Amino acid sequence: MADVLVLYYSRGGSVAALARQIARGIESVEGMTARLRTVPPVAPTTTTASPPVPEDGAPYVSKADLAECAGVALGSPTRFGNMAAPMKHFLDTTGAEWASGTLVGKPAAVFTSTASMHGGQESTLLSMHLPLLHHGCLIVGLPFSESALSSTRSGGTPYGASHVAGASDDATLSEDEKALAQALGRRLADVARRLG
Repeated sequence: MADVLVLYYSRGGSVAALARQIARGIESVEGMTARLRTVPPVAPTTTTASPPVPEDGAPYVSKADLAECAGVALGSPTRFGNMAAPMKHFLDTTGAEWASGTLVGKPAAVFTSTASMHGGQESTLLSMHLPLLHHGCLIVGLPFSESALSSTRSGGTPYGASHVAGASDDATLSEDEKALAQALGRRLADVARRLG
């Protein structure tokens, strides 16, 4: 069995819901398992350290997760068309992994959630591609052979899976969003298996 790391940051639950669907897609590929991990929140002034284990949800990521994975799916909510600060902060600490080539040649995919249809999904997905490219990852997206890309009235892009939460921050995924997230997980796991 080979692990695919599903690393995300989620505040309202939408990105965590996408992560679970991506994990389902990964685990539908024979011999592949999903390793769900999250990053701790950050604040402008940190007075106390985060607990070593979150109160609920996925455990915090460790650098060992990067070394041990066969591929990685990176997820973050959109913040002004970019990834959220906690994900960026974690990526900024991976200089040693970059220098040693920990992720070189591993497939990677991205996912996000926004409050509106034009809230910056694609630019956020592309912003997460950049550090993955610097790490030497092979980017996996969603081709238009996935029919839900043409029928979705909410999230879903060729750059990665996505969700439109709306002004009420509704974490409930549409059927198309679920299908596309699972398809992305399957594609990522299939590429990781072929490369392994």
